[in-house]
Amino acid sequence: MATRDCACGATVWLTGLPSSGKTTIARAVAEQLRAEGHRVEVLDGDEFRETLSAGLGFSREDRHTNVQRIGLVAEVLARNGVLALVPSIAPYADSRRAVRERHRASHTPYLEVHVATPSSTCSERDVKGLYAKQAAGEISGLTGVDDPYEAPDLPDLRIPAHAQTVAESAASLLSLLVERRLI
Repeated sequence: MATRDCACGATVWLTGLPSSGKTTIARAVAEQLRAEGHRVEVLDGDEFRETLSAGLGFSREDRHTNVQRIGLVAEVLARNGVLALVPSIAPYADSRRAVRERHRASHTPYLEVHVATPSSTCSERDVKGLYAKQAAGEISGLTGVDDPYEAPDLPDLRIPAHAQTVAESAASLLSLLVERRLI
């Protein structure tokens, strides 16, 4: 892919269950785009939880606040010519819709990508040990297990990360970015 000489920015929100592959895909896409000279940032939901959203719990209200904080940072970056890749669960459709509306109001491109990995596969991967802790009764409120996850009805892209390699998942996202003329 050729690098376009533009200050185009956009937000690409990767939503999905814990351990679905959101961050892995975002990092793979970012690595390739940086190598091509694009301005790109990965705004990892876990990193926000430790910094800008430290102190928030996992109630519906706190999850909404966390998503809005990430959405604001992404929109500001995107409005200023950076491609913001946001791997964050964002379990509630109304929270994601509010972020999309923020972008629409500022005329900033926004794409929603559903990393559609089944919970059984996510549980097998269990990158952070969350599914094991939930099964052992050590934690509750795990998204998609004992707390809701509202999958997007009409995402811009649905990635079946359980059925393809990381490279294939990244390639499908890169194709969407080319198709939408964002890179």
